[in-house]
Amino acid sequence: MEPPVNQFTRRTLLGSAALAGVGAKPSEAARPNHQFRYCFNTSTIRGQNLPLVQELELIARAGYSGVEPWLREIDQYVQGGGVLKDLTKRLRDLGLALESAIGFAEWIVDDEARRAKGLETAKRDMDAVAQLGGKYFAAPPAGATDRADLSVIVIAERYHALLELGAQMSVTPMLEVWGFSKSLTTLSAAAAVAVACGHRDACILGDVYHFHKGGSPAAGLLLLNGARIPAIHLNDYPADPPRATITDAHRVLPGDGVAPMTEILRNLKTIGFRGALSLELFNRDLWKLDPLSVASTGLEKMKAVVAKAEA
Repeated sequence: MEPPVNQFTRRTLLGSAALAGVGAKPSEAARPNHQFRYCFNTSTIRGQNLPLVQELELIARAGYSGVEPWLREIDQYVQGGGVLKDLTKRLRDLGLALESAIGFAEWIVDDEARRAKGLETAKRDMDAVAQLGGKYFAAPPAGATDRADLSVIVIAERYHALLELGAQMSVTPMLEVWGFSKSLTTLSAAAAVAVACGHRDACILGDVYHFHKGGSPAAGLLLLNGARIPAIHLNDYPADPPRATITDAHRVLPGDGVAPMTEILRNLKTIGFRGALSLELFNRDLWKLDPLSVASTGLEKMKAVVAKAEA
């Protein structure tokens, strides 16, 4: 007697083909003349406590083409009397694309009531992102960072439900790798979930620091389809403290640390990555500096590591 067919079997095959790049045209995979897009995550200047509109203005002035704000900043803007339609116009006038937004909806948790509430939060977040012209938002394992016992299939089912909601809202949740978490710790774990969920919109949000923290080798990128990675958080990290004790606060600007930046960027180009490089740090020393200087220096250093990788 044949074993029962898992409900994700056909979807898994479709998802696997998309994530691994099966059927991609060689010319699309190579893209030797592809240029990275440069984006700024507002956490990099969080300590300066600027209003969102002021952040957007200095990000544009620094020369970025995209921005990745946190949903709580957007909420604060609205709570302060701001209108999303006006913010959309401001983004357009500044020449900034909303590449993504950072939220913490608890879509992954076991508790059904919490998960339902998490999906409502995600729906509200997606609505704001859509109104601002964005197409993606981060979906980290919020609420389950201490859970090492969640199976790939269970997480895949919950991510599939989140993706279905995203399809209704025209915004795609990116499965985010969190190296410090016991869930979605590595790039391989996120890839396994994305494949198992079998949804055509499944995609991954990577992060150089989290690759290091979770132990994801740069070579692992070569097994993925770059078109299914809408964004990469670009940052660097020092040799000390060691991986076991390093934290988000130790992140440094690209090129100022020991990350295998050239290998990562070359691998991204090899797999046809067409997303945004988003500068995301939580360095308290940078939070003490002039925010425009931080943004401008960050862009210079991003372009420098890219130039080195392309040499």
